[in-house]
Amino acid sequence: MQPIDWIILAGTLIFIVTYGVYRTRGQQDVQDYIRGGNTAQWWTIGLSVMATQASAITFLSTPGQAYHDGMGFVQFYFGLPIAMVIICMVFIPIYHRLKVYTAYEYLESRFDRKTRSLTAILFLIQRGLSAGITIFAPAIILSAVLGWNLNALTILIGVLVIIYTVSGGTKAVNVTQKQQMAVIFAGMFTAFFLIISYLPSNITFNNALEIAGASGKMDILDFSFDLSNRYTFWSGIIGGTFLALSYFGTDQSQVQRYLTGRSMREMQLGLVFNGLLKVPMQFFILLVGVMVFVFYQFNQSPLNFNPAAEEAVLASPYADDYKSLMAENQNLQQQQQEITIGFGKNIQTLGQQEKNEFKAELLELNNREKENREKAKGLIRAANNKVETNDKDYVFIHFILNNLPRGLIGLLLAVILSAAMSSTASELNALASTTTIDLYKRNMTETKSEEHYVKVSRIFTFLWGLIAIAFASFANLFDNLIQLVNIIGSIFYGNVLGIFLLAFFIRYVQSNAVFIAALITQVLVILVYYLEVMEFLWLNLFGCALVILLALILQTMIYSPKKVQ
Repeated sequence: MQPIDWIILAGTLIFIVTYGVYRTRGQQDVQDYIRGGNTAQWWTIGLSVMATQASAITFLSTPGQAYHDGMGFVQFYFGLPIAMVIICMVFIPIYHRLKVYTAYEYLESRFDRKTRSLTAILFLIQRGLSAGITIFAPAIILSAVLGWNLNALTILIGVLVIIYTVSGGTKAVNVTQKQQMAVIFAGMFTAFFLIISYLPSNITFNNALEIAGASGKMDILDFSFDLSNRYTFWSGIIGGTFLALSYFGTDQSQVQRYLTGRSMREMQLGLVFNGLLKVPMQFFILLVGVMVFVFYQFNQSPLNFNPAAEEAVLASPYADDYKSLMAENQNLQQQQQEITIGFGKNIQTLGQQEKNEFKAELLELNNREKENREKAKGLIRAANNKVETNDKDYVFIHFILNNLPRGLIGLLLAVILSAAMSSTASELNALASTTTIDLYKRNMTETKSEEHYVKVSRIFTFLWGLIAIAFASFANLFDNLIQLVNIIGSIFYGNVLGIFLLAFFIRYVQSNAVFIAALITQVLVILVYYLEVMEFLWLNLFGCALVILLALILQTMIYSPKKVQ
C-alpha cells in the first residue's frame, strides 16, 4: 500500500467515527438513544437496513462465491421481497401500535415474561456470535493478505465501532450508515468498471458474459427440488422467505432500524425500498465476482488465493509437489488465455457450432484447473491442517491489492472496513437495547430515571463490544464466511419466527405450550443441523413449522385451552 492509500483509508474511517460522535452527542433520553427519537425518513431506514445486513463479509465473500460457483447464490435472496411485504402488512403495524422498544416486548403482552426472556436470550446468543464474526471476517483476511497483526486489527475495528455506538446509540448508527453505504457503493462501482477496462480491447462486456457463461458462471436459476442442494430457486423462495421474515421481522438488529421511523408509513417505505434494491445489489456484487473470474481467464491467478496457505505448504516437505501443481496450473491458464483471446478476436465471425466448441473446450480446462486447486488444498491440509484452505474469501481482496491503482486500494479497503463497522454497530446497538429493555429493565423492581437507562445501555454496548472482540480473537474461519453467518442465523431464526407467528395468528395457543415447544424445537434444530439432515436454508422452515406444530399439540393434549380476553 502507498501513502495515498493509507490517507484515504484512515481519513474515511476517522471521518465516519467523528461524524457519528458529533451528530449524536449529549443524548440522555431513552427514546432518542434506543429509537433514535423517531425522526428517521424512509430512505434513511432503507439504507440503514441494507447497511446492517451488508457486512464486510458480503463484500469479501460474495465475489469469491461467484468466482468459484457462479451467480446461483443470488437465489438465496429471492424470498426477501416477499418477506418485506409480509412484514409491512403484519409486523410493523403491531410494533408501531404498541410503541415497543424491542420486538420481544410484544411477546410478554401476548404470552408471558418467560417467553419474552427466552426469545430475547436466543437473539442475544445468535447475534452475539454473529457480531464476533462480523469483526473477525475482515480482520483475518486483511491480516493474512497485508501482513497486519490479527489481534491488533480486530481490536481496532471493535474499538472504532464502540466509540460512536456508545456515544450516540441508534441515531449514531443511522447517521453513520448513510456515509458508509456511500463509500461502499462508490467503491464497488469503481472496482466493477475497472475490471471491465482491464479486459483485452476486443473483449466487450457482452463477450465477457459469454466467456463466464461458457464456464457455467451465469447459471442463475436451479429449479431442482433437492434438500441437499444448497442454493436453488425453491430454497431461496421458501427457505429464504422464512429466513428474511425471521431476520427483518424478529431480529432486533433489523427491527431497531425501522422502529426509528417518524411514522408507520416511513417504516414501511423503508423496508419496501430495501426489498426492491437488495436483490439487484447482491446480483451486482456477484457479477463483480464473475468479472474477476473473466479477468483471470486472461491473467495468471494463484493456485490458492490465501497467501498464508501457500506460504505454509511451500515451507513444508510437500513444497515440490505443490510447485509441480503450480507449473501445471500455469500451463492450463496459458491454454485458457490462448483460446479465450482467440474467441474474442473472432467472435463476430464464429457460428453457433464453433461457439459451442469453444465453450466445451474452456469448460474442460476450467474443470481441470478446479481439480488442481482441490489437489492443492489436500497438500496444504497435509502440510498444516490449521491453515484455511478454502480461499473464496481471499479472491476479491487479492484482486484489489494486485491490480487496482494507488488510491483505489485505500478506497476498497475503506469499503470493507466501513461495512464491518456498520454491521457491527447495528449488532452492538441491538444487543445492548435487548439486554437493557428485555432483561435489565423488565426485571428491575424499582423505577429508575431515563438517564439511568441510557447509562446502562451505554455500559451494555461497551460490554457487548468487548465480548464481540474477544470472540473474534479466538474464532476460526469456517467454509465461506457469508455462509457461516447465515448458518448461525438459520439455526435460531426459524424457532423465533414460529413464536412470533403463533403470537400473531394462533390465539388459541398460550404461553406454557409455546415456551416448552420453543425449548424442544431449538434442541432438535441443532441436532438436525449437526447430523446434516438438510441444508441450512431449510432449517428456517423446519424450525418455524416444528415450534408451531409442537405448541399446537402441547396446547391441545396437555394444557387446557383458555379463552383469550
